[in-house]
Amino acid sequence: MALLLDSRLLLRKVKDLRCFTPRRHRVKEKWAATRAKQPPTSLALQHFDATYGGQLGQLWPSIRVALLSEKKYGALFNNFSHESILAHLEAQGCRDFISDTGTEAQPSEVEVDEESNCVSIKKSDIDGQLLSPLQLSPHIKCLVFPRGDITRFKPARPDMYGLLGYYLMDAASVLPVLALDVQEGHNVLDLCAAPGGKTLALLQTQSIGFLCVNDSSVSRTLRLRRVLRSYVPKQFLTDEKLHISSLDGTKWGEVESNTFDRVLVDVPCTTDRHSLTEDDNNIFSKSRTGERRRLPELQLELLLAGIEAACPGGEILYSTCTLSQIQNQSVVEQAIFLAQENHGIRLQVVDLRPLTHMFRKTFHFAPDLHLGEMVIPHLAANFGPIYMCKLRRLS
Repeated sequence: MALLLDSRLLLRKVKDLRCFTPRRHRVKEKWAATRAKQPPTSLALQHFDATYGGQLGQLWPSIRVALLSEKKYGALFNNFSHESILAHLEAQGCRDFISDTGTEAQPSEVEVDEESNCVSIKKSDIDGQLLSPLQLSPHIKCLVFPRGDITRFKPARPDMYGLLGYYLMDAASVLPVLALDVQEGHNVLDLCAAPGGKTLALLQTQSIGFLCVNDSSVSRTLRLRRVLRSYVPKQFLTDEKLHISSLDGTKWGEVESNTFDRVLVDVPCTTDRHSLTEDDNNIFSKSRTGERRRLPELQLELLLAGIEAACPGGEILYSTCTLSQIQNQSVVEQAIFLAQENHGIRLQVVDLRPLTHMFRKTFHFAPDLHLGEMVIPHLAANFGPIYMCKLRRLS
């Protein structure tokens, strides 16, 4: 018994027993499992510094700071809810950046159609070129706090009908819907719809004849359905007016071609702001490396499917929430070429400068893009990034 106690005391005093273990039986330390791994947000920042530093030049440092700072939201007003909510938001100091054109353009540039109440910009001379007038739906309202004001919106509460009064989203995300220029009775396809902010904005136009909403992910489609039920009355969610599907968007041209007057192709992307701020569901996770590298190929397939789905004379709006030139301009250029080469479809790029000119005091736009327009983050107006390019399918 005394010998056993002595052995226990000896073991307590000896901190490292490896010296008593023959070398052939020793096991290496599992240092790889305990070393701190580099989080996806750090990998994203390294990638963006290497890529965007060269692509954006002197703009990148200020954009970088804005991306790493708290983003600014807009409140998309729900026309199906009680109007008192709009007055409540305006009382907090918000303004509807869409209808508040007095501060966005010169009075001589703006006119209001008394019959339709539509706001439009007259033909104007921007950079020496004559541009067509821009029509905006009078029903879409998105409220933002003034420049430099980082006040947060409170979460929306249900009104007396159980509908939420506004949807919080990046205000720049409304621009692709405005640029799509939906007219009365149009058939519209939202090819990559979840989580549903742009779908809600499309429904706010109150002009759509039929809306087809699709997302390839079943779980994201379920989330989209919940969003729509929280904002839209049941009578507007019938099969006659709205169809929701979970099909592979890249195959849509085979399912239904030459059909839609307007097609929104808001593709999956690196989602730059999320990639820099959230480790959860981050596409820069090492397990998603293959998925991230395939993004431009997927985006091209989705855009080509959207082009096929549009009818002759119809318009397609391609958008992302990344600064990446490979995912933006390069995808559009390839789509224009392949649509002509493989499908015999000719496309015309629609100039979106009237839109950027109208909202130049609300958002910061990237200068000198050779194709499309892009909202770039800025500390005074920390929206975006949002890239958009509009194509018209020629008959």
